[in-house]
Amino acid sequence: MSNQETNSETKLLRVLSLRDIVIYGIILIQPVAALPLYGHANDISKGHAVTTILIAMVAMIFTAISYGRMANRYPSAGSAYTYVGKGLHPYLGFVSGWSMFMDYMFIPIICVIYTSITANHMLPFIPYAFWIIFFVIGFTWLNLLGIRMASRTNTILMIVMSVVVFYFMAAAIRYIFIKNGLGGLFSVRPFYNPETFSIGAIGSATALASLTYIGFDGITTLSEEVKNPRRNIMIGAILTCLITGIWSGSQIYLAQLSWPDWASFTQGLPDEVAKNSALDTAIMSVANRIGGALLDGSLSIILLLASIGSGAAGQLGASRLLFGMGRDGVISKKIFGHLDKHSSPNYNIMIVGGLVLLGAVSLNYEEAALLINFGAFFAFMGVNVASLREYFLKAEVKTIKGFLIDFLPAGIGFVFCLGIWLNLPLKTFVIGGTWMLGGIIYLAFRSKGFKETNVMIDFSEK
Repeated sequence: MSNQETNSETKLLRVLSLRDIVIYGIILIQPVAALPLYGHANDISKGHAVTTILIAMVAMIFTAISYGRMANRYPSAGSAYTYVGKGLHPYLGFVSGWSMFMDYMFIPIICVIYTSITANHMLPFIPYAFWIIFFVIGFTWLNLLGIRMASRTNTILMIVMSVVVFYFMAAAIRYIFIKNGLGGLFSVRPFYNPETFSIGAIGSATALASLTYIGFDGITTLSEEVKNPRRNIMIGAILTCLITGIWSGSQIYLAQLSWPDWASFTQGLPDEVAKNSALDTAIMSVANRIGGALLDGSLSIILLLASIGSGAAGQLGASRLLFGMGRDGVISKKIFGHLDKHSSPNYNIMIVGGLVLLGAVSLNYEEAALLINFGAFFAFMGVNVASLREYFLKAEVKTIKGFLIDFLPAGIGFVFCLGIWLNLPLKTFVIGGTWMLGGIIYLAFRSKGFKETNVMIDFSEK
């Protein structure tokens, strides 16, 4: 069989526009991602939550540039696996892909857990276990319908979530205007309050606030399904981070102005459990203050919808990552490199669905959430180093322009990601490290003691 015929069988269809992938990225991140973090970020930063959101946005944009540049060089499915594998070494690419797969896997696991808890709370007469199975089947069924159907669903979810968030922001503006007049809408205190400002507190809270952007890289797993990927993947990744940062920052800014006394959320509470619970629901308290029970309830429903959209998108990204690794023969090509008649990796979608079900019944929300950052930031560091090597270190002539364009963005992105990764809890390193060790052992077995280097197939369009 000729190479041309092989390519025609293993290529995905390019049907997604720049708008489609930006919407996909925002849905994967969630347009309301910053709201659940509001209470904790505000408490840790001592009233500077919006500042931490914006700092994290700038830092993640540098990493998005690295992703975009590597997608420009290698516009094929696989994300961190492809970029690190081709930019550094196939073995390192496998480890990054293995690590990133854990990240993509835990996004739908967290979403299944959250949506099941919420649904069980709303309809307590239906068992929690039923909701886990229901949402796993729902996410899997949606993705089996194909990338076009997932894209249309993402658009609908985006519209619904945006309506409620605009409602929240309008209610906040109205509340602030009535209480403090027009001037009350403009204040530097959410950005900088000299009475409580602390570099250390800002740094710790920024590590938390960066969770707002986790998942932006998921759009690169769709590189083979995007029109003009050499242009649109980089623009899409940067726009996803930029829009998310401005959008999330605006929500948090208005929330801070509506409830300026951040310390009152936990004041007088007897223990850490009660304080954490109050911080978890702080944004709901703000919603109730500015819009009453209607806004409070609407925001609860929209957070549920956001998790549904993010969970389905996370499963989609995980299935594409497996496809990239399977097509290269790093894992079973017959299973993981398979496409159905709609050019969809249906075996992978079902496998990921099974793993999500297993994870949702075995882990709690906190355990799954902590593991997302381990895989994500390890892969982020790898992509930043790969971009730096591909564009700067390989250059025959080193120039000031090259330093500014090719070295600095990737270097800044790497340093920021390393700082966050090193500050993860010890338990996360134990669990995440065990997962990575398992991947390295598998790779050693697959490569016969690291003696064989797997050839990574390049399906990019010239």
